[in-house]
This record gives sequence, structure tokens and C-alpha cells, in this order.
Amino acid sequence: MAESFGTDPARYDRTRPRYPAGLIARIAGEAGGDVLDVGTGTGIVARQLRAAGCRVLGLDVDARMAAYARGHGLDVEVAPFEEWDAAGRSFDTVVAGQTWHWIDPAAGPAKAAGVLRPGGALAVFWNVSQPAPDVAEALASAYRDALPGAPLNPWSRTALNGYSAIVDKTAAGIRAAGAFGEPEEWRYGWECAYTRDEWLDQLPTGGGMAVLSPAQRTALLDATAAAVDGLGGSFTMGYTALAITARLSG
Repeated sequence: MAESFGTDPARYDRTRPRYPAGLIARIAGEAGGDVLDVGTGTGIVARQLRAAGCRVLGLDVDARMAAYARGHGLDVEVAPFEEWDAAGRSFDTVVAGQTWHWIDPAAGPAKAAGVLRPGGALAVFWNVSQPAPDVAEALASAYRDALPGAPLNPWSRTALNGYSAIVDKTAAGIRAAGAFGEPEEWRYGWECAYTRDEWLDQLPTGGGMAVLSPAQRTALLDATAAAVDGLGGSFTMGYTALAITARLSG
């Protein structure tokens, strides 16, 4: 699943949602300076932080994603974060957008503490979809029609509740590192309008699509297209940008 994200970096970069300006401004304002972007992917977070005045080094395990980000003027190195050699460099902030759940929950915070300057901060965050009830039911119904008997329908439950385990594990890992103050949780709500074609364009970038057969993917795309048509051909997706942050102690 993790390796699937680099199969089409241009699509990923074109369709994946950005992060709300308030969250980016807060990260840049409270820490900013030199930033290490863990799991930078195509550089979505890195470009937003760079525009906010930060100096950003990207890090990713996928050379295909890194190459795409470099094509947009970013400095990116390829390595797993837990094994990466910082070569004596240090940073004011370590961030991770939509990627920290791929990092070892114990080794990740310890590694971040080791590359942060005194008073530096760790900020990890996710865009969590929050569809309106009619949108959620339409997408859930499409999923049921296309994949009958599938064990997990991502639209049949509240996504924020689904992220509670990730949040708890992230906060526990930060506490266990023994190097940070008490983690804080930030939330920023925002919305994005999608046409049918725009939604179908981004759907294959989800990791869950990688475990489906070609026939299943086609069925899901067709059912989803019909569902969005039933909503009038477009809809607005609500998102909550959910962040866990902690500042280095001492």
C-alpha cells in the first residue's frame, strides 16, 4: 500500500488536498525557521511552508515522489526517517503531513528529538474527511454496491473517530520519548468543492485502492461516479485538519 503512492506522483500532487492556511501559519509562526518535512511526498506541505517563509528539507522513502518534489525546486533526500543520517544538521521544526502513521511510533519521536534544536517543535497532522450526511451515505452506498462484503467501508463511520487510535498512539509515542512537553491537539475545519471528475481523479491516490483488483477498482470508480451524479454532479467535502504538536523540553 505504501509503495502505491509513488506510481503516479503528478496525479497525487494534483488531486490531494492542501492544508488550511491557519494551520500552516501557526506552524510557521510558532516554530518555523529550518523545517524537516518527514514523508514529504510530492512536496505539498513543503511548498506551503516555504511560501510561509520557512526553509524546508524534505525526506521520503520513495525516490519517485522525491524526484517529483525536486522538480518543483525542493531539496529532498531519500531514506526512512528512522534510519536517516542527519549528518550533524538540526532543525527548528519537524513536520509530517498525512504520513506519521507510517513512522514507528516509538522510534519516530526519539529521532525527531535528536534532530531538533533546543525549544524546537514536532508537528504531525492529517486531513480527515468530514462529509455531510447525504454525501457520506452516497459514497458509502457506492462502496457497498461495488464491493459487497468488503470488511471496511471507509464512509460508514465518522472519520474523526477512526483517527482516535492514531492520535492516541502518536501522543503516547511522543510522551514515551521523554524529550517533549505534553502534546497538544489542534483542529482546523475547512471545505473543498469537487466535481464528479475531480473526485474520481483523486480517488485512485488513496492507499486502499492499491489492495483492490483492477475489476474492483473499475467497479468502485463507476459506482462512485453514479453516486456523485446523484448528488447533482458535484459536492462539498468537509475536512478537519487534525494536528498533534509538542515542543522539545528544556
